Amino acid sequence: MSGFTPVNQVRLTNVAIVRLKKGGKRFELACYPNKVLSWRDGIEKELDDVLQTSTIFEQVSKGVVASKAVIAKAFGHDDQAKIILEILAKGELQVSEKERHHQQAKMLTDIATIVADKCVDPETQRPLTVGLIQRAIDELHFTVNPSHSTKQQALEVIQLLKAKGMPIQRAQMRLRLSMPSKDAKAIKDRLAALVAAVEKEEWSELYTSTFLTDPGHYRTIDELVKKESKGKAVLDVVNL
Repeated sequence: MSGFTPVNQVRLTNVAIVRLKKGGKRFELACYPNKVLSWRDGIEKELDDVLQTSTIFEQVSKGVVASKAVIAKAFGHDDQAKIILEILAKGELQVSEKERHHQQAKMLTDIATIVADKCVDPETQRPLTVGLIQRAIDELHFTVNPSHSTKQQALEVIQLLKAKGMPIQRAQMRLRLSMPSKDAKAIKDRLAALVAAVEKEEWSELYTSTFLTDPGHYRTIDELVKKESKGKAVLDVVNL
């Protein structure tokens, strides 16, 4: 007699599971291997390329599907799209021991690469090598969190390396501001505390300024320029 799968069960193979406990219940998503972290890092944009199915499970390994009533009670609503996004963002990625070691090694390399891309030696202003950062991370005995993005953990590593005394700082972002000269002085004065160095400045009918700033100030500068210029100014990112 041939076997059968009950209607409330779905069998999947070669699957990465994301699990979230909510309201005393367990909910799982069946995803493609290696796609969840890419989605959390903002690299993968299409959910169809992350999820093997949009079904929300109680237990993927046994193919048991969560009922709509249980889902709605636990999450307080029945918007499945929002629930899936919450599970993907906050859930714990389940992997085998071998996969975990491989994933941690890859994430450590990715973290070191991000740190090297974002930072320089404060004395020489020269970039730091990935190998140097990897060795420094090893000395920190830093533990990778598979549920957090590599970008988020890279920023954490930068702070830990600074606290340990390593000469490292975020590379400055180069911005160019253009706007009518008659409105420029007030904005320039407001920006002064956020600007690390002005590289080039020209006053004519149009005011232009190319300057360096900490990347963490970009949003504040952008919002200030938009508000104070009433849309008359243009702020461009020259390079990161």
